[in-house]
Amino acid sequence: MAILITGGAGFIGSHTCVELLNKGYDIIVVDNFSNSKPESLKRVCEITGKIIKIYQVDLLNRDLFEKVFIENKIDAVIHFAGLKAVGESVDYPLKYFKNNIASTIILCELMQKYKVKKLVFSSSATVYGMPESVPISEDFPLQALNPYGRTKLMIEAILQDLYISDNEWSISILRYFNPIGAHESGEIGEDPCGIPNNLLPYITKVAVGELKELQVFGKDYPTIDGTGVRDYIHVVDLAHGHVLALDKTLKASGVNIYNLGTGKGYSVLEVLSAFESTTGVNIPFKITQPRPGDAAVCYADPSKAENELNWTAKRSINDMCRDSWRWQSQNPNGYKKKQEIENPHLEQSEDFLIQNK
Repeated sequence: MAILITGGAGFIGSHTCVELLNKGYDIIVVDNFSNSKPESLKRVCEITGKIIKIYQVDLLNRDLFEKVFIENKIDAVIHFAGLKAVGESVDYPLKYFKNNIASTIILCELMQKYKVKKLVFSSSATVYGMPESVPISEDFPLQALNPYGRTKLMIEAILQDLYISDNEWSISILRYFNPIGAHESGEIGEDPCGIPNNLLPYITKVAVGELKELQVFGKDYPTIDGTGVRDYIHVVDLAHGHVLALDKTLKASGVNIYNLGTGKGYSVLEVLSAFESTTGVNIPFKITQPRPGDAAVCYADPSKAENELNWTAKRSINDMCRDSWRWQSQNPNGYKKKQEIENPHLEQSEDFLIQNK
């Protein structure tokens, strides 16, 4: 059974590839590598000992993308591909709307044409905006506060309308909260470009000496220590959630929406303390002004995923910190150094096939 993974070289995508391969699925990855690196997929092959068929294709290029469907018998799709930086989306909204929404429409049109009507979509807790209470359940009001979140919200609406038009579709929409951590091997992890947008990569880059200090946005929130509280989930737990959602999607029809989170919130300073106690590395930090639109507290009610998918997050905040640090300390330059030295021309090997058409 072949599963198409769009954006499979990214942080969550690469970890999901590992879990799918370990479960015995055959996978085909499509990625344009605009904000990811082929080296991540090479390491996925090394971790699993499995073969991945990879296409370096932009989803917006319909003709090239269609060849993936022509050349392969695809049973289902997990759709990760998309731009994801909240701040950048505010500066370049048209870029985000064009890339994220148009590419999804092209994907769905091709899936419909080739009768592949099983889809798991990577959504986000940003669709909830500023929730009035916590924990957040799937039936909460939706109100995205930035262009990135609005692209997720619009795509969710498109997918629900698609099912209304054709009840043969089976779609799982996964709204996840704050993925952190890395694979326990330390071989794959999060490798953001420039200054990270997320807390743990920021902390690890300070720990490795790439950045001087951590910026903590705000100290006067109504929380345990005045800093913002978020639901941090280990990326491997998140990847398991995708596998279980895929299993259900393959057997059912309809549109199902699930929160993937731990159901517990940690403040910025609690995460910082957990990182320091787990790794023994001191992290200097500076309190700065809060960011507009940041909620004080945000964490999930994951009970629906537990009841319907038999999924729960198993890894602790200490596990997340330990695995993040293992990845960063073993790869201080992320994927860049190994990719440039060992695989400078994306050469094919027997376990790593890139098709650039």
